[in-house]
Amino acid sequence: MTHDSAASTPREAPEGGTRTAGALDIRNIIGGLLGIYGVILVVMGLFADTEPDKTGGVNANLWAGIALLVVGVGFLAWARIRPVRVR
Repeated sequence: MTHDSAASTPREAPEGGTRTAGALDIRNIIGGLLGIYGVILVVMGLFADTEPDKTGGVNANLWAGIALLVVGVGFLAWARIRPVRVR
C-alpha cells in the first residue's frame, strides 16, 4: 500500500494555477506552537509538584495544557481540511 502525496494534495497546478501554502500557512505555525506548549504544560501538570492552595485545588498546568493541545490540534486540522490557495 503506497501513498502518493501528489495525488491526494496537489502542490502546483499546471500553467499558472494555484497551489497550497503548505508549511508557510500561519495556522500550521500557530497550531504547532500551541501543541508544543500544551505538551509541556501537560507534562508539568502530571509530574511537577503542585501547590493546590494557590489555584483553589485545580491543577492549572494540566488543564491549560489540555486546552492548548485541543486548540493546537484544531488549528492543524483546519489547515489540513481547508488549505489556503496562493497564485
